[in-house]
Order: sequence, then C-alpha cells, then structure tokens
Amino acid sequence: MDKTARVSVLKEIKAVNGEIFRMNFSWEDPAPAAGQFFMIKPLRSSVFLGRPISVAAWNRAANMVSFLIALRGKGTEELFDMRAGEKAELIGPLGNTWAEFLPPVADNRVLALLAGGIGIAPLKAFAAELEAAGRRYDFYAGFRKAFDNEEERNEFPGAAPAGSSGHCIAFEDPGAQANGSGKRGLILDYFDPAPYAAVYVCGPEAMLRTAAAKCEAAGIPCVISMERRMACGVGACLGCSIETTKGMRRCCADGPVFNAGEIVFNE
Repeated sequence: MDKTARVSVLKEIKAVNGEIFRMNFSWEDPAPAAGQFFMIKPLRSSVFLGRPISVAAWNRAANMVSFLIALRGKGTEELFDMRAGEKAELIGPLGNTWAEFLPPVADNRVLALLAGGIGIAPLKAFAAELEAAGRRYDFYAGFRKAFDNEEERNEFPGAAPAGSSGHCIAFEDPGAQANGSGKRGLILDYFDPAPYAAVYVCGPEAMLRTAAAKCEAAGIPCVISMERRMACGVGACLGCSIETTKGMRRCCADGPVFNAGEIVFNE
C-alpha cells in the first residue's frame, strides 16, 4: 500500500443531483480495488486534512479513478467547487477490499449487493469486479428521493449492469411510484438474504445494523463497509476506531470492510 500523497489532475466533474457529484481523477498505479478509498484534498484547499472517499470505478486503460461524493461539509464543498484541469492531493488506495470476503468459487449461489444512498459507490466498483470474474450477483439500492433527472437515472440504475442476475431499486419518496421510478419504501422491505451465498452492504449505520440482523437470522454471511470521520486515513491517529467483538479496531487501516458479526453497533 502506497501512503504517499500524489498530485492528480481532475479530468471531469459532474453533478448527479443536488447532493451528489462524480469526480474522475487521473491515476496510475497502484491500482485501487473495490472497497478501498482515497484521502482527497484540492491543492488550493483551506482545510488541513483530506476527505476519505470510496472508489466508485477504476479504469486502467484510461488511468482514471472515479468517485461519487455527497456534499457533507466544507471539505466536500471544496471538492465540488473544483473544475476540470485543477489538481488535488490523493493518498491511496487505502483500506481493505470486498474481494477479501468472497465465498469460494465452488459456492455458485448468487451474491447480494445492498446499497443505501451514497453507499452505492463502493458497491458499484465491486459489481464491476464481480462481472470481470464471472461471479453472479443481485443488486439492491435504496434512496430517499425519486430520480428527477437523466443524470441520476444513468448513474444509479447503472449500478445493476448486464452482469447482474437481478436488481431492485426503492425510494422513500412517496412520489416514486407515481413516476414509475421504482418501488416505494425502504430497500430492506424488499430484501430477503436467504437465497444468497453472502451479502455485501454499504449505507447508513441503521441500515447496516438491520441488514446484519436479517442475515444473522437467516444464517447468511454479511459483510459491511463502515463509515467514520478520518483524520489520517492510515491508522496512525486512531480517530476512526470502532468497537468490535475483537476489541477496538481502526476503520481506515483494519477496514473499512468488516464481517458484520464482529461489529458492536450503537443503538
């Protein structure tokens, strides 16, 4: 793992909706894997620390790494204000990967990918890896609001490409059914873990907790990506530590991907 900061050029930035935007940066080796993240900070930034952002896609042929980012404060606002051609400091790829938690290939049951909101980003990257490896999966994604522009429709339904054996999208927004965007309610209302070899989840912590409980009751392995505020991203400051059955562990260096059964969720 290379923990040295590198300067990368922003190739493209595009708003997906009022809260989420995509950024494509130049990047060569080391190649990132699904589940990993980068610490990102514009060179002209006024904040001291970078922001941890999960990899949404990696294009080796184009030497480009892509991120889906939610506006959540000054650091992400500075990223959103960048323009193509500007430079940023990237440290990464950091953390572990979804692939470390894959069941044996001999278990040919379908896998389930379960995303909530911006949690779709690292699972999109995982979906691409599964397709390349010929592994079958179903993709479930839940959002608060129905899609209201073509950019959203292109970005989020694309999380379930041709390699998936099925997918389901649900919206908490009451208007979703009216415009035919998807199912109404929480995505977990439509999810049964029983048929799957393993379940991979990224989203709000309440969603992770509920999904983990459903999987435990069904006897199905559940793997989750945890989110915490990070200062260094490399395990030095201990600021992102979480409670587990194995003691306190660092979300950045020991994760962010964990077996759900190890996590002690706060109610």
